[in-house]
Amino acid sequence: MSIGTATLEAPSRNGMHAATAYALSVSQLVKRYGEFIAVKGISFAVQQGEIFGLLGPNGAGKTTTIEVIEGLREATSGEVSVLGRSITADPRGVKRLIGAQLQHSDFFEHLRLTEQLDYVAACYDTRCDAMALLREVDLADRPKLRVQQLSGGQQQRFAIAAALVNDPPLVLLDEPSTGLDPKARIDLWRLIRRLQSEGRTILLSTHYMEEAEELCDRVAIMDQGTIGAMGAPAALIQQLLETGYRRPAPVRQATLEDVFLSTTGHGFGEGEEEK
Repeated sequence: MSIGTATLEAPSRNGMHAATAYALSVSQLVKRYGEFIAVKGISFAVQQGEIFGLLGPNGAGKTTTIEVIEGLREATSGEVSVLGRSITADPRGVKRLIGAQLQHSDFFEHLRLTEQLDYVAACYDTRCDAMALLREVDLADRPKLRVQQLSGGQQQRFAIAAALVNDPPLVLLDEPSTGLDPKARIDLWRLIRRLQSEGRTILLSTHYMEEAEELCDRVAIMDQGTIGAMGAPAALIQQLLETGYRRPAPVRQATLEDVFLSTTGHGFGEGEEEK
């Protein structure tokens, strides 16, 4: 698999320009719905091969940002480029560089998993190796099932398989672990790391702090359509500590969730359906 590259000129901290290869560049992005402004002029750049997180509560503007990047919604103003291609100037070209798992993915109820993937590939005017994609997301033993027969965690993994049919260098994941039990969430994290190890860039939106710390090389903290802080999770934590901040209670080394996983080896409700 080859991942495309593009070298862009970006201002450094001292005002000089340095050559930086970006998988995704968002500049002064605004999205307005009538009088309501969902995204208020945010800017960030994602380097190739990193997992970049949009971290914030529901309603922060994360999903709107991802939908604009994917081309599902038109920006009110601002610029978005993927590997140097402008989404405004070349929307079709950009779409071929992106794979997206959205919060609500619609699949045909009557199609089997392999048939679903073949259909999605046809929408990109390409062909895919459906079984290879199912192996990628650990569903190779269920090719004849339909999506509604999968558990919640399996459905999320299948949605990611569908996002990979065009072999995209940039993968957008919008709240992928929402509603999953601890075991399914850990399985999903393992898959996301594997996608990164293949050379893909991941843009991940989440409201789970633990998920952002565990997966993301850098995060942008969003709230009410703005970015309040950006950087590596460990660096942001250190910056906060240097202000003198201390948590009012000591951090626990383990939680009841950890006890449950250690005791049973699986999470709540993650039963395996019959093949």
